[in-house]
Amino acid sequence: MVAPMSESPMQDTVSFGFADVARDRKAGLVRGVFDRSARRYDLMNDLMSLGIHRVWKDMVITRANPQPGERLVDVAGGTGDLARSFVSRADRTGERRGDPRKAGAIVLDINEQMLRAGVKRGVSQAQAGRIHWVTGNAECLPLPDRSAHCVTISTGIRNVTDRMAALLEMRRVLKPGGRFLCLEFTRPTSRAWERLYDAWSFNVMPALGEHVANDRESYQYLVESIRRFPDQEDFAAELREAGFHRVGYTNFSGGIAALHTGWA
Repeated sequence: MVAPMSESPMQDTVSFGFADVARDRKAGLVRGVFDRSARRYDLMNDLMSLGIHRVWKDMVITRANPQPGERLVDVAGGTGDLARSFVSRADRTGERRGDPRKAGAIVLDINEQMLRAGVKRGVSQAQAGRIHWVTGNAECLPLPDRSAHCVTISTGIRNVTDRMAALLEMRRVLKPGGRFLCLEFTRPTSRAWERLYDAWSFNVMPALGEHVANDRESYQYLVESIRRFPDQEDFAAELREAGFHRVGYTNFSGGIAALHTGWA
């Protein structure tokens, strides 16, 4: 596997898949990837992960432990899966406890096409007016300090240009004691599993992108970007550097993905 590349603010170039590009070009290139893939994004996730990504996201929400009256900010939230689940889970908890307070969520994404796909999918009648869609950059969140009880980011942190800037921003908007959860593809925990995963991702995923979404290039980038992302321990160290406490991670599916957690 290709070793992750440090992306400190002092560098003039950053990774874009296996390529290195000028720092000021990456956001536009990433936006192009998701402009092209937005229409078939949910379907492609199901096909590429054989549906397992839905199990992973359910585990993220379980660990997030949504409560009545809480506010979620889902960064790089795309079509809003986590936001819908967070609000629904908080409502069920409130019903059991007799707590009438309503949770809410902000789905924030740099890509308007992804947000439009999420709006088109709609929300339940009970969630109407409680999930808001905001175009914004993870590195400069258009949100006030200490405004969220929970911040999530699912398979999006590897796409930002300045990862530390994004982590500091997500830490900034959390209330004291708030929780941060990041689901990201990462390093399989065994060499045999790594070889199998490499064969699947490099051969099958771009081919699915070509035949289902008519877009091999975007899915080739997504595969390559996973290989340039830090391993579990290195990313946990970045969370600590950003000021998160009680940092930890849980591997999913043999380390294909990991849920990283921290507290403000």
